[in-house]
Amino acid sequence: MTTRLRRLCTLLSLAAALVPGAWAQHGSGHAATAATAPAAKPGKPALAVGSAFSPTGELWLSGLDAQGRLFVQRSADEGRSWAPPRLLDIAGERPSADGENRPKIAFGPKGAVVISYTRPLTKPYTGEIRMLRSADGGASFGPPFTVHQDRQLITHRFESIAFDAHGVLHTVWIDKRDLELSKATGKAGTAPYRGAAIYRNESTDGGASFGPDIKLADHSCECCRIALSATPEGGMAALWRHVFAPNERDHGFALLQGEAALAPVRASLDRWAVDACPHHGPGLTPAEGGGYHAVWFGLRAGEAAVRYGRLDAQGRPQGAVQALPDAAAEHADVIAAGADLAIVWRSFDGATQTQRLRAWLSQDEGRSFQLRELGATSQNNDHPRLLRHGQRLFALWRTQEHTHVFTLNSHP
Repeated sequence: MTTRLRRLCTLLSLAAALVPGAWAQHGSGHAATAATAPAAKPGKPALAVGSAFSPTGELWLSGLDAQGRLFVQRSADEGRSWAPPRLLDIAGERPSADGENRPKIAFGPKGAVVISYTRPLTKPYTGEIRMLRSADGGASFGPPFTVHQDRQLITHRFESIAFDAHGVLHTVWIDKRDLELSKATGKAGTAPYRGAAIYRNESTDGGASFGPDIKLADHSCECCRIALSATPEGGMAALWRHVFAPNERDHGFALLQGEAALAPVRASLDRWAVDACPHHGPGLTPAEGGGYHAVWFGLRAGEAAVRYGRLDAQGRPQGAVQALPDAAAEHADVIAAGADLAIVWRSFDGATQTQRLRAWLSQDEGRSFQLRELGATSQNNDHPRLLRHGQRLFALWRTQEHTHVFTLNSHP
């Protein structure tokens, strides 16, 4: 057994120990959510943030301060300096802000800015997706509102948001209404509902109103982030950890179009059979030559690794799959601009007891790579996130000491 796999199994065992009977309830998802961080507690900084460049070139963050209050912060010089944080009024709500379930921020046309977060509800593992909207470029925000129409006391969590090239706002989240329905109708006893489901909706007016809740697919993993990517046609695609029968936690791909639940395209072929969620979502970005670049974590033939691969326009695996050049890699992200491709990840260095930030950079669409060391810390730190502004690529890494922004390519 590899060191990485042993570490993963230890974490999953700890999660099971926190929730009695968790391993026996793989269909319910309790094992998966046992290790999910609650809403930020006063006095404990929540380092997980959302980030995006505005149309004017400012870099924005959305996150929680040490008292659990939602803030935005701006940088006019690509992260070299930051304006003071500005608190937003969310009427005392306590958002989630852990590594895979953080506040998000997205900029749309005509001055639209939206910030989303998950608000935990009164029962364990339940929540609802909340959003604030600005129509003046972020100068002011309205009060928070619930994005989805379903109001059951169930899981609506781990949302991702993005505007497509046509100005449509897409919100995609993990939802357990079909699992609860399966239990209520007695179907769970004969054909257990695997995991949760992926739901989504759309707004064509910058978040002022939303269409119906649309089921994208049944049987998703319960606690991994959902990756969104632009499509060549200007639409949106999603990649998520899926539960393929009987219980293989590979990744599903779908285009966000139409209102029918889809059989997802199988985008990874690790065939990892595990009865819990690894809290380790994928990354997705369009490739200049067509299709997509993707990164994900999985167990393949006994080897646990973060891997990089290409997907075709329908989301199907294409060509060879490569493990990242770091056996300790975790929580990778991927982004591209033309032929430039960047993959970043965290890596725990046991010899120095530090977390290292590393990048794998390509100037030829992933045919060759160079490994680059970006930073290291012995303090608490967030998962790295990637950003694009024009043709320039950036990595953002928030540590207990500082918010670091690294330039990854040399475009003007």
